[in-house]
Amino acid sequence: MKKREARSWKITVPASTANLGAGFDSLGLALDLYLTVEAVESETWKVTALSPELEVFPSDESHFIVQVAKETAEACGKDLTPCELYVSSDIPLTRGLGSSAAAVVAGVELADVSGGLNLSGQEKLEIAAKYEGHPDNVGASLYGGFVVSCRTDEGVQLMNVSQLPVEVVAVIPKTELKTSESRDVLPGEMSFQESVQGGAVSNVLVAAFLNGDWELAGKMMKEDRYHQPYRRKLLPHYEAVEETARKFGAFGTAISGAGPTIACFAEKGAGQWLLKQLRQSFPSIDIRRLSIDTTGSIVECNEAEQKARPSTL
Repeated sequence: MKKREARSWKITVPASTANLGAGFDSLGLALDLYLTVEAVESETWKVTALSPELEVFPSDESHFIVQVAKETAEACGKDLTPCELYVSSDIPLTRGLGSSAAAVVAGVELADVSGGLNLSGQEKLEIAAKYEGHPDNVGASLYGGFVVSCRTDEGVQLMNVSQLPVEVVAVIPKTELKTSESRDVLPGEMSFQESVQGGAVSNVLVAAFLNGDWELAGKMMKEDRYHQPYRRKLLPHYEAVEETARKFGAFGTAISGAGPTIACFAEKGAGQWLLKQLRQSFPSIDIRRLSIDTTGSIVECNEAEQKARPSTL
Protein backbone atom coordinates (compact mmCIF):
# COMPACT_ATOMS: atom_id res chain seq x y z
CA MET A 1 0.00 0.00 0.00
CA LYS A 2 1.31 3.40 -0.94
CA LYS A 3 2.21 5.48 2.08
CA ARG A 4 0.06 8.58 2.45
CA GLU A 5 1.89 11.84 1.85
CA ALA A 6 2.46 13.81 5.04
CA ARG A 7 0.05 16.72 5.30
CA SER A 8 1.28 20.21 6.09
CA TRP A 9 -0.19 23.58 7.00
CA LYS A 10 0.86 27.17 7.55
CA ILE A 11 -0.84 29.11 10.34
CA THR A 12 -0.43 32.88 10.63
CA VAL A 13 -1.74 34.79 13.65
CA PRO A 14 -1.58 38.56 14.21
CA ALA A 15 -0.47 40.39 17.34
CA SER A 16 -2.90 42.52 19.31
CA THR A 17 -3.15 45.44 21.66
CA ALA A 18 -5.84 45.20 24.32
CA ASN A 19 -7.75 47.47 26.71
CA LEU A 20 -7.21 50.61 24.59
CA GLY A 21 -7.28 52.56 27.82
CA ALA A 22 -10.70 52.18 29.42
CA GLY A 23 -11.79 48.91 27.80
CA PHE A 24 -10.16 46.64 30.38
CA ASP A 25 -10.24 42.95 29.34
CA SER A 26 -12.87 43.70 26.69
CA LEU A 27 -11.43 45.79 23.83
CA GLY A 28 -8.80 44.52 21.40
CA LEU A 29 -7.17 45.59 18.15
CA ALA A 30 -5.27 43.24 15.81
CA LEU A 31 -1.87 44.51 14.62
CA ASP A 32 0.37 43.59 11.70
CA LEU A 33 3.02 41.68 13.62
CA TYR A 34 2.75 37.92 13.19
CA LEU A 35 3.35 34.52 14.71
CA THR A 36 3.84 31.93 11.97
CA VAL A 37 3.65 28.17 12.50
CA GLU A 38 4.46 25.76 9.69
CA ALA A 39 3.38 22.24 10.62
CA VAL A 40 4.29 18.97 8.88
CA GLU A 41 2.99 15.58 10.02
CA SER A 42 5.74 13.53 11.59
CA GLU A 43 6.46 10.50 13.78
CA THR A 44 6.88 12.59 16.91
CA TRP A 45 6.22 16.13 18.08
CA LYS A 46 9.14 18.47 17.50
CA VAL A 47 9.29 22.26 17.55
CA THR A 48 12.01 24.19 15.73
CA ALA A 49 12.35 27.88 16.58
CA LEU A 50 13.16 30.01 13.55
CA SER A 51 13.34 33.23 15.59
CA PRO A 52 16.16 33.52 18.17
CA GLU A 53 13.90 34.81 20.96
CA LEU A 54 11.75 31.67 20.66
CA GLU A 55 14.64 29.32 21.41
CA VAL A 56 13.91 29.59 25.15
CA PHE A 57 10.78 27.46 24.70
CA PRO A 58 10.69 23.63 24.70
CA SER A 59 11.34 21.80 21.45
CA ASP A 60 9.17 18.76 22.29
CA GLU A 61 5.47 18.20 22.94
CA SER A 62 5.63 20.23 26.16
CA HIS A 63 5.74 23.37 23.97
CA PHE A 64 2.73 25.58 24.73
CA ILE A 65 1.34 25.58 21.17
CA VAL A 66 1.48 21.79 21.06
CA GLN A 67 -0.19 21.51 24.48
CA VAL A 68 -3.04 23.80 23.40
CA ALA A 69 -3.49 21.81 20.18
CA LYS A 70 -3.53 18.45 21.92
CA GLU A 71 -5.88 19.56 24.69
CA THR A 72 -8.23 21.16 22.17
CA ALA A 73 -8.37 17.97 20.12
CA GLU A 74 -8.80 15.75 23.20
CA ALA A 75 -11.73 17.88 24.36
CA CYS A 76 -13.33 17.09 20.99
CA GLY A 77 -12.58 13.36 21.30
CA LYS A 78 -9.72 13.33 18.81
CA ASP A 79 -6.04 12.38 18.98
CA LEU A 80 -3.74 14.41 16.78
CA THR A 81 -1.08 12.97 14.51
CA PRO A 82 2.24 14.41 15.75
CA CYS A 83 3.74 17.23 13.73
CA GLU A 84 7.04 18.96 13.36
CA LEU A 85 6.48 22.67 13.86
CA TYR A 86 8.64 25.48 12.51
CA VAL A 87 7.79 28.58 14.51
CA SER A 88 8.76 32.19 13.80
CA SER A 89 7.47 35.44 15.25
CA ASP A 90 8.02 39.17 15.08
CA ILE A 91 5.71 39.76 18.08
CA PRO A 92 7.86 40.90 21.04
CA LEU A 93 7.51 38.55 24.01
CA THR A 94 6.08 39.73 27.37
CA ARG A 95 5.60 43.28 26.08
CA GLY A 96 1.82 43.52 26.10
CA LEU A 97 1.33 42.82 22.38
CA GLY A 98 -0.54 39.54 22.64
CA SER A 99 2.27 37.04 22.07
CA SER A 100 0.69 34.43 24.37
CA ALA A 101 -2.77 34.97 22.87
CA ALA A 102 -1.33 34.45 19.39
CA ALA A 103 0.23 31.17 20.57
CA VAL A 104 -3.12 30.05 21.97
CA VAL A 105 -4.89 30.83 18.71
CA ALA A 106 -2.17 29.01 16.74
CA GLY A 107 -2.66 25.92 18.91
CA VAL A 108 -6.43 25.96 18.46
CA GLU A 109 -6.08 26.45 14.70
CA LEU A 110 -3.57 23.59 14.49
CA ALA A 111 -5.92 21.24 16.35
CA ASP A 112 -8.82 22.25 14.14
CA VAL A 113 -7.13 21.79 10.79
CA SER A 114 -4.99 18.74 11.54
CA GLY A 115 -7.65 16.97 13.60
CA GLY A 116 -10.51 17.76 11.25
CA LEU A 117 -12.51 19.26 14.11
CA ASN A 118 -14.43 21.72 11.89
CA LEU A 119 -14.70 24.23 14.72
CA SER A 120 -16.74 27.36 14.14
CA GLY A 121 -15.24 30.79 14.79
CA GLN A 122 -17.29 31.03 17.98
CA GLU A 123 -16.05 27.65 19.20
CA LYS A 124 -12.44 28.67 18.56
CA LEU A 125 -13.06 31.89 20.47
CA GLU A 126 -14.57 30.08 23.47
CA ILE A 127 -11.65 27.65 23.66
CA ALA A 128 -8.99 30.34 23.26
CA ALA A 129 -10.62 32.63 25.83
CA LYS A 130 -10.46 29.88 28.45
CA TYR A 131 -6.68 29.80 28.11
CA GLU A 132 -6.29 33.58 28.24
CA GLY A 133 -8.94 34.22 30.87
CA HIS A 134 -10.47 37.02 28.80
CA PRO A 135 -11.43 37.32 25.12
CA ASP A 136 -9.93 40.65 24.01
CA ASN A 137 -6.52 39.57 22.70
CA VAL A 138 -7.58 36.18 21.33
CA GLY A 139 -10.68 37.72 19.75
CA ALA A 140 -8.59 40.27 17.88
CA SER A 141 -6.08 37.61 16.78
CA LEU A 142 -8.85 35.31 15.54
CA TYR A 143 -11.03 37.84 13.75
CA GLY A 144 -8.72 40.79 13.03
CA GLY A 145 -9.73 44.43 13.29
CA PHE A 146 -11.32 46.01 16.36
CA VAL A 147 -13.18 43.75 18.78
CA VAL A 148 -15.53 44.52 21.65
CA SER A 149 -16.10 41.48 23.85
CA CYS A 150 -17.34 40.20 27.18
CA ARG A 151 -18.13 37.01 29.04
CA THR A 152 -21.68 36.13 30.05
CA ASP A 153 -23.34 33.03 31.49
CA GLU A 154 -24.00 32.01 27.89
CA GLY A 155 -20.36 32.30 26.84
CA VAL A 156 -18.22 34.87 25.08
CA GLN A 157 -20.00 37.66 23.25
CA LEU A 158 -17.99 39.55 20.64
CA MET A 159 -18.54 42.28 18.06
CA ASN A 160 -15.96 42.74 15.32
CA VAL A 161 -15.28 45.82 13.18
CA SER A 162 -12.69 44.92 10.56
CA GLN A 163 -11.98 48.37 9.11
CA LEU A 164 -10.86 51.26 11.29
CA PRO A 165 -8.75 54.16 9.88
CA VAL A 166 -6.23 54.10 12.70
CA GLU A 167 -2.50 53.46 13.02
CA VAL A 168 -0.64 52.49 16.17
CA VAL A 169 2.88 53.60 17.00
CA ALA A 170 4.10 51.15 19.62
CA VAL A 171 6.73 52.29 22.11
CA ILE A 172 8.27 48.99 23.22
CA PRO A 173 10.72 49.10 26.18
CA LYS A 174 13.56 46.61 26.26
CA THR A 175 12.60 45.44 29.74
CA GLU A 176 9.97 42.73 30.16
CA LEU A 177 6.89 43.04 32.32
CA LYS A 178 5.13 39.80 33.16
CA THR A 179 1.34 39.90 33.14
CA SER A 180 1.27 38.42 36.66
CA GLU A 181 3.34 41.33 38.00
CA SER A 182 1.17 43.86 36.21
CA ARG A 183 -1.98 42.22 37.59
CA ASP A 184 -0.63 42.31 41.15
CA VAL A 185 -0.83 46.13 41.32
CA LEU A 186 -4.55 46.19 40.51
CA PRO A 187 -7.07 46.68 43.34
CA GLY A 188 -8.99 43.69 44.64
CA GLU A 189 -12.24 45.65 44.53
CA MET A 190 -13.69 49.02 43.54
CA SER A 191 -16.57 51.07 44.89
CA PHE A 192 -19.90 50.85 43.11
CA GLN A 193 -19.70 54.49 42.05
CA GLU A 194 -16.19 54.09 40.66
CA SER A 195 -17.20 50.93 38.78
CA VAL A 196 -20.17 52.69 37.20
CA GLN A 197 -17.95 55.57 36.13
CA GLY A 198 -15.40 53.19 34.64
CA GLY A 199 -18.09 51.38 32.65
CA ALA A 200 -19.54 54.65 31.38
CA VAL A 201 -16.13 55.85 30.19
CA SER A 202 -15.55 52.54 28.39
CA ASN A 203 -18.95 52.81 26.67
CA VAL A 204 -18.17 56.30 25.37
CA LEU A 205 -14.72 55.10 24.21
CA VAL A 206 -16.31 52.39 22.06
CA ALA A 207 -18.85 54.83 20.62
CA ALA A 208 -16.09 57.32 19.81
CA PHE A 209 -14.09 54.65 17.97
CA LEU A 210 -17.11 53.54 15.95
CA ASN A 211 -18.03 57.12 15.05
CA GLY A 212 -14.47 58.17 14.25
CA ASP A 213 -14.45 60.84 16.95
CA TRP A 214 -10.76 60.49 17.67
CA GLU A 215 -10.48 63.46 20.01
CA LEU A 216 -13.18 62.01 22.25
CA ALA A 217 -11.62 58.55 22.05
CA GLY A 218 -8.32 59.98 23.29
CA LYS A 219 -10.04 61.72 26.19
CA MET A 220 -11.76 58.50 27.25
CA MET A 221 -8.51 56.52 27.09
CA LYS A 222 -7.10 58.93 29.63
CA GLU A 223 -10.17 58.63 31.90
CA ASP A 224 -9.72 54.91 32.55
CA ARG A 225 -10.57 53.78 36.08
CA TYR A 226 -9.73 50.09 35.86
CA HIS A 227 -6.01 49.60 35.35
CA GLN A 228 -3.94 52.50 33.99
CA PRO A 229 -3.95 54.58 37.20
CA TYR A 230 -2.31 51.62 38.96
CA ARG A 231 0.00 50.36 36.22
CA ARG A 232 1.43 53.73 35.22
CA LYS A 233 3.79 53.61 38.20
CA LEU A 234 5.41 50.52 36.66
CA LEU A 235 6.26 52.56 33.55
CA PRO A 236 8.47 55.52 34.49
CA HIS A 237 8.54 56.74 30.89
CA TYR A 238 4.75 56.76 30.40
CA GLU A 239 4.07 60.46 30.99
CA ALA A 240 6.95 61.57 28.78
CA VAL A 241 5.79 59.32 25.95
CA GLU A 242 2.20 60.47 26.34
CA GLU A 243 3.16 64.14 26.23
CA THR A 244 5.44 63.73 23.21
CA ALA A 245 2.93 61.58 21.31
CA ARG A 246 0.11 64.09 21.77
CA LYS A 247 2.40 66.92 20.71
CA PHE A 248 3.12 65.19 17.40
CA GLY A 249 -0.30 63.98 16.33
CA ALA A 250 -1.45 61.08 18.52
CA PHE A 251 -5.08 61.43 19.51
CA GLY A 252 -4.59 59.07 22.44
CA THR A 253 -2.15 56.85 24.30
CA ALA A 254 -2.73 53.70 26.34
CA ILE A 255 -0.83 50.94 28.07
CA SER A 256 -0.90 48.03 25.63
CA GLY A 257 -2.37 45.03 27.41
CA ALA A 258 -0.57 44.59 30.70
CA GLY A 259 2.40 46.65 29.46
CA PRO A 260 5.14 47.73 29.29
CA THR A 261 4.45 48.73 25.66
CA ILE A 262 2.67 52.05 25.20
CA ALA A 263 0.31 52.24 22.23
CA CYS A 264 0.05 55.68 20.64
CA PHE A 265 -3.00 56.02 18.40
CA ALA A 266 -3.07 58.23 15.32
CA GLU A 267 -5.40 58.68 12.39
CA LYS A 268 -4.41 56.74 9.30
CA GLY A 269 -1.64 58.59 7.45
CA ALA A 270 -0.30 60.36 10.53
CA GLY A 271 1.67 57.42 11.93
CA GLN A 272 4.93 57.95 10.02
CA TRP A 273 5.43 61.50 11.33
CA LEU A 274 4.59 60.37 14.85
CA LEU A 275 7.05 57.47 14.52
CA LYS A 276 9.85 59.81 13.45
CA GLN A 277 9.30 62.21 16.33
CA LEU A 278 9.05 59.49 18.97
CA ARG A 279 12.23 57.82 17.71
CA GLN A 280 14.08 61.12 17.95
CA SER A 281 12.77 61.70 21.46
CA PHE A 282 13.38 58.16 22.75
CA PRO A 283 16.33 56.76 20.78
CA SER A 284 17.04 53.89 23.21
CA ILE A 285 13.51 52.41 22.93
CA ASP A 286 12.21 50.16 20.16
CA ILE A 287 9.44 52.11 18.39
CA ARG A 288 7.37 50.73 15.50
CA ARG A 289 4.53 51.99 13.33
CA LEU A 290 1.85 49.33 13.04
CA SER A 291 -1.29 49.00 10.98
CA ILE A 292 -4.47 47.17 11.87
CA ASP A 293 -4.63 43.57 10.65
CA THR A 294 -8.10 43.17 9.14
CA THR A 295 -8.00 39.42 8.47
CA GLY A 296 -7.17 37.64 11.71
CA SER A 297 -5.70 34.15 11.82
CA ILE A 298 -5.14 32.39 8.50
CA VAL A 299 -4.65 28.67 7.85
CA GLU A 300 -3.15 27.58 4.53
CA CYS A 301 -3.11 23.95 3.46
CA ASN A 302 -0.59 22.26 1.21
CA GLU A 303 -1.77 21.40 -2.29
CA ALA A 304 -2.59 17.77 -1.53
CA GLU A 305 -4.59 18.66 1.58
CA GLN A 306 -6.41 21.46 -0.25
CA LYS A 307 -7.57 19.03 -2.96
CA ALA A 308 -8.82 16.59 -0.33
CA ARG A 309 -10.87 19.18 1.55
CA PRO A 310 -14.49 19.51 0.43
CA SER A 311 -15.65 22.83 -0.99
CA THR A 312 -17.34 25.13 1.50
CA LEU A 313 -19.19 27.04 -1.23
